[in-house]
Amino acid sequence: MDYTWNFAPLFDNYIVLLRGLGTTALLWAIAFPLCMLLGLLIGLARLSRNPLIAWTARGYVEVFRNIPILVQLVWFFYAMPILLGVQLSPFTAALFGLVLNSSAYAAEIFRGGMLSIPRGQWEGAKALGMTRARALRRVVLPQVMRRMLPAFTNRGIELAKNTSVASVITVHELMYQGRWLSTVYFNPLETFTILALVYFLLIYPGTYLASRLEKRYLQRQ
Repeated sequence: MDYTWNFAPLFDNYIVLLRGLGTTALLWAIAFPLCMLLGLLIGLARLSRNPLIAWTARGYVEVFRNIPILVQLVWFFYAMPILLGVQLSPFTAALFGLVLNSSAYAAEIFRGGMLSIPRGQWEGAKALGMTRARALRRVVLPQVMRRMLPAFTNRGIELAKNTSVASVITVHELMYQGRWLSTVYFNPLETFTILALVYFLLIYPGTYLASRLEKRYLQRQ
């Protein structure tokens, strides 16, 4: 094998990759808190005693969990102008798809975490005069967040990787910029090697921090 690696075009155009990295980080920074908040609301709805609310929430989860994220992003981008007469920007369409898809998974994480809390803790909080909302905020959610930390970490990692799918609807994130450079300079091997390294450096600090927090929590138990 006499292949000659040539990273020079990538190093000469690093600013292009940095712009893409900034867009990727922005997309993740907006999408992750929103999917967690929406996931919490849907998770609570899944546990509702009202059958209509519970079944509606379950339908939401099943729809967005069982349709590929790529299909959802393309649908939001191309269907909105036809159905509602509203043309979403590529970034907004990607944000919609990522948030709705990831929130369906987050909802199941929240639901599982809340079901793992003994019923006696809810009853004890009620005996102390707490409303259900206050018991959820002060007693239940702090435990859910600690117990489900690995699952939430995985969701954040998956969301960060899924941002690369936004390139298909021309969001100028890291993958899009990398593919553009690869097309211009005909060096896909070097380009995707650099992209893999950048994604690893972007995501690994979060996984390392989460593992440290998880170990600290286990030591306190």
